Amino acid sequence: MSKYVKGLQQAELEKRIAEQSVRDFLVISIKGVAGTDNNQMRGELRQKGIRLFVVKNSLFRKALAKHGMDSAGVLFNGPCAIAYGGDSIVEVAKEVSAWARKLEPLEIKGAFLEGSVLDASAAGQLAKMPSRVELQGRLASAAMAPGSRLAGTIAGVAGVLAGCIKAIVDQGEKKAA
Repeated sequence: MSKYVKGLQQAELEKRIAEQSVRDFLVISIKGVAGTDNNQMRGELRQKGIRLFVVKNSLFRKALAKHGMDSAGVLFNGPCAIAYGGDSIVEVAKEVSAWARKLEPLEIKGAFLEGSVLDASAAGQLAKMPSRVELQGRLASAAMAPGSRLAGTIAGVAGVLAGCIKAIVDQGEKKAA
């Protein structure tokens, strides 16, 4: 491949990183995955907003270095593809891990997350973490818990007080009758 063509490809990779805000990604190996399985996986991942593309390691390392992510270069050896997008890297890891269980040759090689390089085992652990939506739900629940307990306590006291007042009223009616 000529230097000119390589330069065009590197420029395209740099443009993709910038335009699609590729900051966190999973590095995977899809070597040995059948073409039909590959197309099906890519289609289903795309429906969930997750992108997957195969990269030329040397060109992608240079593109990453241009965007200050050169520490991720250690992940790129052998045939590599990157997966990114979705709501978060956790969602990407969950989806790719599910596909790795379905397709034997698919392998997670590592991840780049907030400037840190994760090895294969740590990247696999991302799939076990709660997603952004689950964390937001937990946070909302934690924020609402004291208020709901307070409301329950007030309602309980008010119910007991109302019961006492009703009993006094009933006793007054019985004496009057």
